[in-house]
Amino acid sequence: MKPTRRNFSEEDDQDLTDLLDEDLAETSSESTTTAPQEFPVDDASVGQRLDQFLTGRLPSTSRARVQQWIDQNCVLVRDYSCNLRAVKASGKLRAGEIVSVVGDPTVPPLRAEAEDIPLNIVFEDAFFAVINKPAGMMVHAGSGATDSARNRGTLVNALLHHMATLSATGGPLRPGIVHRLDKQTSGLIVVAKNDATHRSLSKMFAEREVHKTYIALVHGAIKLDRGTLDASISRDQQRRTRMTTRRVGGRAAVSHYRVLERFQSRYGHFTLVEVEIETGRTHQIRVHLSSIGHPVVGDTLYGAPHKILPLLEAPATPLQKAAALEQAISVDRNFLHAMRLRLAHPESGKDMEFQTPLPADLEGWLTRLRSPVQQK
Repeated sequence: MKPTRRNFSEEDDQDLTDLLDEDLAETSSESTTTAPQEFPVDDASVGQRLDQFLTGRLPSTSRARVQQWIDQNCVLVRDYSCNLRAVKASGKLRAGEIVSVVGDPTVPPLRAEAEDIPLNIVFEDAFFAVINKPAGMMVHAGSGATDSARNRGTLVNALLHHMATLSATGGPLRPGIVHRLDKQTSGLIVVAKNDATHRSLSKMFAEREVHKTYIALVHGAIKLDRGTLDASISRDQQRRTRMTTRRVGGRAAVSHYRVLERFQSRYGHFTLVEVEIETGRTHQIRVHLSSIGHPVVGDTLYGAPHKILPLLEAPATPLQKAAALEQAISVDRNFLHAMRLRLAHPESGKDMEFQTPLPADLEGWLTRLRSPVQQK
């Protein structure tokens, strides 16, 4: 069975070597079901969604995979009298029922399609290219995606239109992709044009020879002007779209930060930091900064507020609270940008460095925080 990618709502910021390791692990844990598996519905599970129930009983199986089982009638729900009923992923379980997994779905092969989407190409030669990816664009669709809007508008789709050749190492869904950026993270990403270059770049990423520097705005005032965050990262078992530093084990992850600017505004304290990562783990910067109590602005998955309210002196009146709600500000993406990339050319060995400034929306946010009006 081919590796199955998790169909999460967000992209990961990770090196492809790390990504392929996860694919192989998931392949072995989600092997073909040869005999029915049965799970009685206990009292605590009554009223729970069917897909959530099965994901909890099969912790090594992704929720997207469970939903495929359900869609293709590989999951049966019956009562103690063996009466079957129609099921769907969101269906609620009832007392006395038994859930059975009776087979594996047949997953149709997916292939990325070329689309005429504008690209900001920072560098390109016969071997590789460097793209300045905008926020809001997924790098590639997941293998759990369908031929819907989720399988369109990706960076890969744009690359297939703009470039004559891309490496095939990543398979038909991610040609040319050596590493990834989160959907809501903007900035520089490397693309391989042939398999030899892909192997060379992957080796450089694995051996930490590619230097990646990001800029982020976080909530709160970071105490030290610089520091290193060295905490392993693993999947959060309670919320599978999240990663965490709180579990034992996980994959080693190292991030170095340096404070660039501090803001003390009417909306509270913020710190602008430059972050260089040694490793490319899933959501690494976001997880590390959140773990020390400073989530990235806009990153609601890791603790940032949806809306940022102006500070009020206690006790605040109902009228003041209402006014604060009207004055709330927000950013509709993570304030995280891959600003600099340094590596040796995979063919010539020449040292190369690429840099891209903050996008206008993020620069505008900083200008707003620097405004004297915001300082009051």
